[in-house]
Amino acid sequence: MSAVQHFILATAGHVDHGKSALVKALTGTDPDRLPEEKARGITIDLGFAHLKLSSPAPNPAPFMLGIVDVPGHEDFVKNMVAGVGSVDLALLVVAADDGWMPQTEEHLEILTYLGVRHAVVALTKIDLTQDEQAAIAAIRAKLAETPLADAPIVPTSIVSGRGLDDLKATLAKVVAGLPQPRDFGKPRLPVDRVFTLQGIGTVVTGTLTGGALRRGQNVIIQPSGKAARIRNMQCANSNVEVSGPGTRTALNLSDLAAVEDVSRGNVVTLREFGGPSNTFDALVQISPRANRSLKDGTRVRVHYGSGNVVARVAFFEKKEELATGESALAQLRLESPAFAFAGDRCILRDWAEQNTLAGATVLDPDSRRRGFRDPARLECLRRRAQAPDDVSVFLASLLARDGAARKSELLMKSRFSDQEIATAVARLAQEGKIVLAGDILIDAQRWGAARQRAVATIDERHRKRPEQVGLPLAELRTVLRHELPHDESFDALIADLCKEDFVRTGAEIRRRAHSPALPAGLQSAGAKLRAALVAKPFDPPSRSHLVSDTASQQALRFLIHTGEAIELSEDVVMTAENVARAAALIRQFIRAHGPATVSDLRQALGSSRRVVVPLLERLDRDGVTSRQGEKRVLRG
Repeated sequence: MSAVQHFILATAGHVDHGKSALVKALTGTDPDRLPEEKARGITIDLGFAHLKLSSPAPNPAPFMLGIVDVPGHEDFVKNMVAGVGSVDLALLVVAADDGWMPQTEEHLEILTYLGVRHAVVALTKIDLTQDEQAAIAAIRAKLAETPLADAPIVPTSIVSGRGLDDLKATLAKVVAGLPQPRDFGKPRLPVDRVFTLQGIGTVVTGTLTGGALRRGQNVIIQPSGKAARIRNMQCANSNVEVSGPGTRTALNLSDLAAVEDVSRGNVVTLREFGGPSNTFDALVQISPRANRSLKDGTRVRVHYGSGNVVARVAFFEKKEELATGESALAQLRLESPAFAFAGDRCILRDWAEQNTLAGATVLDPDSRRRGFRDPARLECLRRRAQAPDDVSVFLASLLARDGAARKSELLMKSRFSDQEIATAVARLAQEGKIVLAGDILIDAQRWGAARQRAVATIDERHRKRPEQVGLPLAELRTVLRHELPHDESFDALIADLCKEDFVRTGAEIRRRAHSPALPAGLQSAGAKLRAALVAKPFDPPSRSHLVSDTASQQALRFLIHTGEAIELSEDVVMTAENVARAAALIRQFIRAHGPATVSDLRQALGSSRRVVVPLLERLDRDGVTSRQGEKRVLRG
């Protein structure tokens, strides 16, 4: 038999319409586990069960549905939202005697905001209505023009058992048409239950999405960042080594205290996916069926995964409120940190937790509040809002906004796999939209602008300071810090420039055709310096005699900077040509006469001790000579 395919089903519907009773009739498991639920006869918190179904196709893999039973009472909608954050299909329950009720409508609204596009409707208590077809037609009318408009409707009764087999068959048929839950290599388990078992320790449960977890794996708890290790794990009440996406999973975590270290709303994930944030940029939408608008600055509860956090809504476009049926880009300014991915869907409810206000799709899970209405940020969000599932759009918009990004960190907090991201990178590079520089990706337009600015900056330096060899790289790096924030991208630009018309000389860059030249105002002073240095090649005047004014000082700095002259000490400067000549004569003298003293070499050069001592020290440093006692010998 083929491996079991796992999917998650969540119930939805008004209080007392029979959700929990139907789950018990289908699975044999009573999802109402709390004493208060037994006493009041209503579901208060989330309940869980499993249902194994045979596929309608011949000899295929069977299906295992992890069922999340949610409360229907209006006081516990926050718990309902915590249970439907990661579902593959919904079981919408409507009682035939009551029909469509307020919580039915709100639950449908929540499912729609969360992107649930597959459902089966269970028309319960069918034995309490006289007109079955009218009840079905009323539900169909309510579903019209919603994503669940074509959902099959199955009449059922747990009293007589009618329709239960039909409901299972219908669920199996719908599930058979669903894609497998995506495994994009980024596992997250939003925690919906936490408890401690004697002799075992802390156990958390949730619906695993995005990737697989393994026994023995190191994980972290977000948003706290606490580390833990998976000591054991279960799926459908069985110990497993690996659990994949679309499964109800229980994790026995070591190194955690159940109450202090982990709670509902936390996320079990891997460290490499980064940390939490206190600001999300999102697309906020209000259903046309809603009856409330959303005002700018409203304090709301953002429900994401299995938790919720208080936040303020700030619209990017200057508008006072968002009306029903409208959508807008907004920033969700969280009052405590939360961990989410780009592409995650959230529910916005009022702060008092009485009403569902809107749905939201996270477009940037690591936003910032500074520069709120920056045009580049707005353009990035607009592009993402139009294609929230397109990895190329997310990648291109990121680079257009930031200019550059590290390939190893690219879209880490997103619903895109490493392979999808790598394919998009290769495609955009082939199309000439991005430039690759080692681990750095750079927007092609930003790269072109940075290159033009670099060329203009170098040329401007040559024009204004022709006496300089070139432009210091440190200065150019500062000029381009905004366009190329990463050192690797700057280095790649320098390498690219040096392939053509530029050359790097030490810590400077210049055009190949550029030759340093004294400005007109300093040429006379330069000529006098050259003449003085050449007149006595091995015994030049002291520096204080060479430079007597500002012009001669600037001219001498130019000669030293360009390498035409060499500064042997604070007082002694010689031309580079004369230093080379002196070195050659010293080599010749020592070869002919053996080790030589300063006095010997001074006389051989016709120089003075003032010049020969720093000259020999320079030759020692350059590896030409070596001092042995009071004498110099040749090296090598």
